[in-house]
Amino acid sequence: MDNIIIELKAVLSTTPGRWSALTERFSENSLRRRPAPDEWSALECLLHLIDLDRGVFPQRVRALQAGKDFPAFFPDEDGSSLREDISAGALAAEFDALRRENLKLLDQITPADLNKTATHAELGPVTLGNLLHEWGGHDLMHLVQAEQALMQPFIDGCGPWEVYFTQHKATQG
Repeated sequence: MDNIIIELKAVLSTTPGRWSALTERFSENSLRRRPAPDEWSALECLLHLIDLDRGVFPQRVRALQAGKDFPAFFPDEDGSSLREDISAGALAAEFDALRRENLKLLDQITPADLNKTATHAELGPVTLGNLLHEWGGHDLMHLVQAEQALMQPFIDGCGPWEVYFTQHKATQG
């Protein structure tokens, strides 16, 4: 990728709008429905992104800029749990506010910063460029995951057309 900073801003700046559209148009039940017992619902994906925008990605950017090592993040142990009293719209608004702040942080990164290194507690040596690539891929991955969760009732009800969705069907195992 020629300019990761520009491409990352494109991803990170569009993601909140996509979440707003999903949370405005789908029912709370659809957004909270898990596609399979051990898989996240769309809102669990959004909550995970909130956790990372609040306490992981900005801290890692700052750590890498300072050459300081940082801990691993384990969503099942370190992440928030989805609560019934928080609406999808409130989560989307919280994500939008956090993301706006993090986009300001990206404005401070120069191409010369991309080779700065630190040690990730689980993965070992990483560069700021590695982290920025991961952040963009992570955002898109969880949008795909959320949309796949929302897709399941449509797949379940499409009868003989289900054969066209085999790679998108959640396993019920």
